[in-house]
Amino acid sequence: MANNEVKALITSIGIGIKDGIDMSKLRYGKIIIMTDADVDGAHIRTLLLTFFYRYMRPLLDEGHVYIAMPPLYKISAGKKEVYIYDPGEKTLEELATENGFEGKYEFQRYKGLGEMNYDQLADTTMNPESRSIKKVNIEDAEEADKLFRILMGEDTDSRKHFILSHAKNVRELDV
Repeated sequence: MANNEVKALITSIGIGIKDGIDMSKLRYGKIIIMTDADVDGAHIRTLLLTFFYRYMRPLLDEGHVYIAMPPLYKISAGKKEVYIYDPGEKTLEELATENGFEGKYEFQRYKGLGEMNYDQLADTTMNPESRSIKKVNIEDAEEADKLFRILMGEDTDSRKHFILSHAKNVRELDV
């Protein structure tokens, strides 16, 4: 709670924390968590969801928290551009074909929001008409809190079990 960014977040939302929450002082209808679509962004998102769950739970209960879904790729050829938000298990070539690209085209991988120019960020992540956001439900926050406790808590056996049971599913490892 002594962190300046956390203090600024509490002040800007306006409702207070824990037992001192007053939802009538809420300054925003939507609190949108906007992080990079990578491992570091997921970590920051988990920290924020855990904070909201533990200290500002009514924001979640009343449906005010959202997650921005920035694209991972852009496929382009000439003036045609398509943003890919969730490639699933498809290869880049499969994504291009699926989106009507033939012959020569370019892929751009977005490792973070800072790699997008102003127009790209506005169109894909900021503009309410074209952005993609996901409303956070209480189960999302509970899962974030549980994951935070496992990975950051003092129970090393739980952490070891989690890592060993999920190691084979890791597609990207940011070390």
